[in-house]
Amino acid sequence: MTKKVITVSPDDSMRQLKEVLRVNRISGTPVLRDGELVGIISIEDLIKALESGDIDATVGEKMSTEVQTVFADESVVQALNKFARFGFGRLPVVNRHGKLVGIVTQGDIARGLLRQLEVDYHEEEIHRYRASHIFEDITSDQTGLILRYKVKPLDFVGCGEAASKLKRALERLGAKPAVVRRIAVASYEAETNLVLHTTKGGELIAEIQPERIRIVAVDSGPGIPDIEKALQPGYSTAPDWIRELGFGAGMGLNNIQACADEMHLESKVGVGTRLEILINL
Repeated sequence: MTKKVITVSPDDSMRQLKEVLRVNRISGTPVLRDGELVGIISIEDLIKALESGDIDATVGEKMSTEVQTVFADESVVQALNKFARFGFGRLPVVNRHGKLVGIVTQGDIARGLLRQLEVDYHEEEIHRYRASHIFEDITSDQTGLILRYKVKPLDFVGCGEAASKLKRALERLGAKPAVVRRIAVASYEAETNLVLHTTKGGELIAEIQPERIRIVAVDSGPGIPDIEKALQPGYSTAPDWIRELGFGAGMGLNNIQACADEMHLESKVGVGTRLEILINL
């Protein structure tokens, strides 16, 4: 917002307002009486006054008294909602005591968002550069990177976080987008299985090497009684209440197979399950 606000008095004439708008190159301004916000007037009001020959009328006669404002501690999203709802070009900003502390325009919002996008873009570029050069000063016969993610059982809110973090890491490392998509799908399905079907959670481990990535989802139980059945499309042991949440459709392992170059599944009831996914980079 702009903190140094140009204002006019309701006793000022529209002729005076014309000069205020011209000199300050603004298209509208709040109207204050004794420091209190009593209205708002715009260049459209001035044009109407000129057309009707009322250039010497007072601002108080031509201003809008139903002023929509935003609070200084409201979010940009809330301000955008008010711009969209009322169609105004500017909104006075007041504190919680109703005192004018600034003015914000749609242009201010757009410029602020563009600046933030620029900052985010540069930060992401820095992350990508650092990640893509992480191995440059390391010499070995075979260099790899291991990422480990803990997955909690029945954590439906956090489900997918590990896969998202792995996806972002691969993007920053410069992996091909098509390959990243396959890895993201496979790791998400593996993570979801840990959330849905384990009692103590498990771990998603990604070993990244220049030629391929190995993803291992491992847990300590309860295990899969019949792996052959578990691999059948649509087969699921998830209870109804989990299915009602949109999980457990019985396609997880099939989706992983479709994305992987190799998939190996081992499980023992009462001991645990180890799922290995290999995808060439």
